[in-house]
Amino acid sequence: MELSPRQRRAVFAVIVVVLAAFGYYLVVPAVTHGHAAASPTASGTPSGTAAATAPSSAPAPAVTAPAAEAGGVDIYAWLPFTQQDLAAAASVTVRFSVEYNTFTYTESATAYVGAMGGLITGQLATTLRAAYQTPGVAKLRTSQKQVSTGSAVISALRAFGASSLTFIVTAGQRLATADGTSTGSTQYAVTVTGSGGSWQVSDIELESAGNT
Repeated sequence: MELSPRQRRAVFAVIVVVLAAFGYYLVVPAVTHGHAAASPTASGTPSGTAAATAPSSAPAPAVTAPAAEAGGVDIYAWLPFTQQDLAAAASVTVRFSVEYNTFTYTESATAYVGAMGGLITGQLATTLRAAYQTPGVAKLRTSQKQVSTGSAVISALRAFGASSLTFIVTAGQRLATADGTSTGSTQYAVTVTGSGGSWQVSDIELESAGNT
């Protein structure tokens, strides 16, 4: 069903409220991740070495917030996904974003990508593996002895369709090198594809140039 501009604004407003309601459960557990990583490049490819530990296999947390309504209308009746679908997609997005910025100079590209497990599509895995072993990037990571730890917070839902959702994610990074430690953050547009409780990240770009 085609939504009017007013209905679209209402839908996005409610989605923001719902995300805020259960964001704590989706984001906070992922912020402290036990494995180290290197900084990403501007094209959405990491500049570190390999991924350390595998991502958490814990299922997406259950959403206990009541069905979102606006003026007595169930907003989710207008959307191509349920509240639980949204929670599952957001959980995958956060877990991937943490792993994306988590690696250590002692690890290989295969280990780095392997840490993302079933969180990403095969095509994205190939892209990230190639970017990780780019000679100049790999040499810098090793020479500086880079060890990076990622964190992630979803800032907004940019777009959605029947089988895809694009989130704006603020990805944090704590980068330790032989010269010291620094922290920073970058905003990315992260797209997940799938349905129900089965989602995988299919693309990541800088927010300013990312998926729409």
